[in-house]
Order: sequence, then C-alpha cells, then structure tokens
Amino acid sequence: MEWKMVLSGLVGLLFLYFLGTVFVQPLRFLLRLAVCVLVGGALLAVINLAFGYYGLHVAINPVTLLTAGILQVPGVVLLVLINYFILA
Repeated sequence: MEWKMVLSGLVGLLFLYFLGTVFVQPLRFLLRLAVCVLVGGALLAVINLAFGYYGLHVAINPVTLLTAGILQVPGVVLLVLINYFILA
C-alpha cells in the first residue's frame, strides 16, 4: 500500500511537470514576441524622430512593429527603404 502511494505521487508530479511545460512554452513565446514589439516600437520612434525633419515618416502599426521588432535594425532599414521608394 505504501509503494502505491509513492508511485501515484510520482506519477502525479510527472503529470504536473508535463502540464506546466505545455502551458509555459506558449507564454514564453508570447513574452518574447511582446519584447520584440516593444523594441521595434522604440526603434521606429527613434527613426521617426531622427528623420522627421527630412520628411521621412514610417507609420507605426502592428505590421511595422513586428517587422522592426523581429528583424531589429535590418528590419527598420527595410521599412525606411520601402517607405522612401514607394512614397518618393
């Protein structure tokens, strides 16, 4: 009887471990995505402040935030070039 309780307790702990892993992985992904969006927003704000005097303004929307956030500096350069060539 004693070993059955120990074994059921270990199986319960293993189940909780797997259940926690299933829920933590998507939350970790969403947290990384949120950090990328915040960094992208900061980069776009800096670019808009720096190049606003020259008439170059990159719109801040979810697509540009994700592009600038995931690709970082190359993404911001890409957005500036696309904006310059499409609007110029």
